[in-house]
Amino acid sequence: MAIGFVLITTSAGFEHEIRAALDEIELVTDRWMLFGEYDLIARIQTNDEASLTRCIVEEVRTIKGIKDTKTLIGAEL
Repeated sequence: MAIGFVLITTSAGFEHEIRAALDEIELVTDRWMLFGEYDLIARIQTNDEASLTRCIVEEVRTIKGIKDTKTLIGAEL
């Protein structure tokens, strides 16, 4: 299993539109709006890191209004 947490910085006024777009992505299991340095965080869960990477690069980062992302990969020890 691969889990990623994507910290998202948005253009002003796009927060709600981006949140709705994240809800349409099958691998996004949770998402929250934030206060502080980042505007949103999305939790992505899939079977392997290749699928996780594809989801982030092809689906999340292409959403209109996203200025920047930072991804944290969950580790199972």
